[in-house]
Amino acid sequence: MGSRKGDSGMPMEESDLLSITPLGAGQEVGRSCIMVEYKGKKIMLDCGIHPGLTGMDALPFVDIVDTDEIDLLLVSHFHLDHCGALPWFLLKTSFKGRCFMTHATKAIYRWLVSDYIKVSNISTEQMLYTESDLEASMDKIETINFHEEKEVGGVKFWAYNAGHVLGAAMFMLEISGVKLLYTGDFSRQEDRHLMAAEIPSVRPDILITEATYGTHIHEKREEREARFTTLVNDIVNRGGRCLIPVFALGRAQELLLILDEYWGQHPELHDIPIYYASSLAKKCMAVYQTYINAMNDKIKRQIAVNNPFVFTHISNLKGIDQFDDIGPCVVMASPGMMQSGLSRELFESWCTDPKNGVIIAGYCVEGTLAKTILSEPEEIVTLTGQKLKLSMSVAYISFSAHTDYQQTSEFIRQLKPPHIVLVHGEQNEMSRLKSALQREYEGDPENKILIYNPRNTESVELYFRGEKVAKVMGSLAMKEPKPGDNLSGILVKRDFNYHLLAPSDLSKYTTLTTSSVVQQQHIPFNGSLPILRAMLAHVASPLVTLDMKKLKAFNAIEITLNKKSVMLQWTASPVNDMFADAILTTILESENVNPNVQPPNITMKMDRMHFKECVIEMLQDMFGEECVPKIFKGDKLHVMVDNKKANIDLLSLEVVCKDDAALQQVVQTSIKKLHEALTPSSTGLVKDIAKDLSMET
Repeated sequence: MGSRKGDSGMPMEESDLLSITPLGAGQEVGRSCIMVEYKGKKIMLDCGIHPGLTGMDALPFVDIVDTDEIDLLLVSHFHLDHCGALPWFLLKTSFKGRCFMTHATKAIYRWLVSDYIKVSNISTEQMLYTESDLEASMDKIETINFHEEKEVGGVKFWAYNAGHVLGAAMFMLEISGVKLLYTGDFSRQEDRHLMAAEIPSVRPDILITEATYGTHIHEKREEREARFTTLVNDIVNRGGRCLIPVFALGRAQELLLILDEYWGQHPELHDIPIYYASSLAKKCMAVYQTYINAMNDKIKRQIAVNNPFVFTHISNLKGIDQFDDIGPCVVMASPGMMQSGLSRELFESWCTDPKNGVIIAGYCVEGTLAKTILSEPEEIVTLTGQKLKLSMSVAYISFSAHTDYQQTSEFIRQLKPPHIVLVHGEQNEMSRLKSALQREYEGDPENKILIYNPRNTESVELYFRGEKVAKVMGSLAMKEPKPGDNLSGILVKRDFNYHLLAPSDLSKYTTLTTSSVVQQQHIPFNGSLPILRAMLAHVASPLVTLDMKKLKAFNAIEITLNKKSVMLQWTASPVNDMFADAILTTILESENVNPNVQPPNITMKMDRMHFKECVIEMLQDMFGEECVPKIFKGDKLHVMVDNKKANIDLLSLEVVCKDDAALQQVVQTSIKKLHEALTPSSTGLVKDIAKDLSMET
């Protein structure tokens, strides 16, 4: 359905263009923000900040869009690179649309962003928003349940479970029949507390998916957990302190479940404390305990016996001032990339001792300390600018709940979307994933898939043309159609639905009403009334006498004859306006008829150029100016309606339209009526005028 050109090779009309523009996460990880525009609707997917940047530099490139024109903002999950710019966007821009996220995402967003405000190591002037801005943003956020369909301005959308973190959602959008799936961050592997991402039951036309790990393949969960617990055991057994930088929510809960179980199985470790060091620890646990039903079946079964998030061997630690640093321990501290906060403080305190160790357990963005130490530099620079020797051990074990190549490939294989847009991946990883997927499908003619990996602010442009179907409603639907019948009514478009209604039904099915415009025209007249009556009788058929002074022409135009003037009154419409022009011309012509001249000398000839101009004006009124070419040569005209051409011969008054008999009939009737209106019968007119003149004498 989607393509760049129409069947003729010509570009399709502008309204068929669907554009996808990353304002963030285009060939990078961080500040996820994707704009989708189609059929006049603008939807923003996520609104995050870049963890490696600060202040305005960390924002997505929202300055290239008109924020007041955005209809809808959908937030996939609570990680800062997907929602961190939200308080700023909702309160500091002209955005007037609606914003949705899942219930769990909204609850955790509140505490996670609050923590970010507190631990950000930047000046107040550089802060994008305050705690009060965050509070105010909560009132502007609406919630959506998984699988619940909502509609905003004709855009339908619903959420699927994405795995990844508690409350994470993949959003399916439907705009004018075109379906688009945005995965956000997702994982197709069930872990200790989260279910795997769902496979949507609806096939999307476009898939916007993360490319975080490119072509990497994760090690098996059991092997990864064993390697992790062995590393932690080695560090504490050599008398060291084990630092595990994590975000307050997300992977932290997975690691806490693993460590608590491992400590329970190893009594010799019970004297070594494990700390969950986050000012949000208690609040986070309260949220997790609230949303147990959003987790996998294993957790749901376990909660019937005991709460798995009430840990036996783990203590909460609000800040470094409460920490008694006297020996071997395990500290899980936020934030995960060590830009600032408690994890950064502990790292700077412990990095010079070779007995200590740090385990990076999730994805790291370029420009952060966590990413820097993975290359094992000899020294690091502290937040105060001091250089310290890096002697502690550095290990990386990916517990990041993003899809790997196998998961992504399988997901695509099941959905088979014709178009895939890659986001949320470093340039090289994204390019490798694109190439691998292209190789996978290049020999598969049945599944032709086009893959795009746009940079920030670079648009992917796709064209979708669907059949437009109008639903007949009201009294029109009650009529029994006969073969060859044409339905006539008012076509009403509401969002992306079309309805055909009788004018009388407008108020029943829409907020529209019908009205009519009555026009009046006064013409000074000094001619002979009998001559005028006679000429009108030949021009306007039928001409009905209402009373001594009033006539009705064409069953539409009332003519009032006064001593020194003539008044025309009619209900405005393109046809009635044309009739009124014909009568006006007749009135002006009748003034020029001299009653003293012998009747045979009275002749009236139609001006061909005038007729041609009237035809053009009539066709423009009937079908629109764009359907009638502005320049014609000779006596040949044509009109184009829905790519159907009706050819008109002004001499023979013949109309030919091979593609549409109904269009041919409409134009033919209109041309003949106009010709009759502008061409009175000279012979009959002469006789009638002669008769009137003799009576007057």
